Amino acid sequence: MLNLDGNTAIVTGAGQGIGREIALLLGEKGAAVAVIDVNLEAARETVSRLRETGGEGLALRCDIVDYAQVQEGVKEILAWKDRIHFLVNNAGITRDNLLLRMSEEEWNSVISVNLTGTFNMTKVVAKHMFKKRFGRVVNIASVIGQMGNAGQSNYAASKAGIIGFTKSVAREFAPRGVNVNAIAPGFIETAMTSVLSEERQEGMRRLIPLGKFGTGREVAKIVLFLVSELSDYVTGQVINCDGGMLML
Repeated sequence: MLNLDGNTAIVTGAGQGIGREIALLLGEKGAAVAVIDVNLEAARETVSRLRETGGEGLALRCDIVDYAQVQEGVKEILAWKDRIHFLVNNAGITRDNLLLRMSEEEWNSVISVNLTGTFNMTKVVAKHMFKKRFGRVVNIASVIGQMGNAGQSNYAASKAGIIGFTKSVAREFAPRGVNVNAIAPGFIETAMTSVLSEERQEGMRRLIPLGKFGTGREVAKIVLFLVSELSDYVTGQVINCDGGMLML
């Protein structure tokens, strides 16, 4: 079922959390996975776990904000595997603060990593995909980019930007055989949510019709669908993975 043997995937921010779950699932299904993260040790840990399940991976340290580093990283991946089939732009950060208290650094760093990083990776990898006239790009956005959230104007702007970016490049890339889609997760079980008080977590659960947080694996399953042949006629879409929290 959904065999990805012979395919190569890049997953950014795959040293932990949702990115790691995406890398592991794609590896389980047979894809060779280039694991990109600013934390090389974390990337190596993901690759180690890939290999434990019979998968194949390459760990790379790359600051996706630096276009030159992205170019070098992709060059290294193409030396490892001569083709890139899938790109998952997952890397992202938060620097929460109310707008009037938010520093320029807090604004710029989130926009740079979340939005500019997505631009850099997509631009470099797309050039290769165009030559092969095939590719799948999946961008990890957020429901916060659709609904906003107090104290997260920088994060919301970056994720809303990813949604607009996805729809725009989907139109540009479609004639070249490259599908581009986005996933908008809601509240997902991560290290960030685990440190919240039980009272706060319960309040968040009450906003979710399914009554529970999602998991990184559940987001990864949608990525698997979007890179597989099941989604051949799907492009420019945003798929929410939020337990029904935001029904558009």
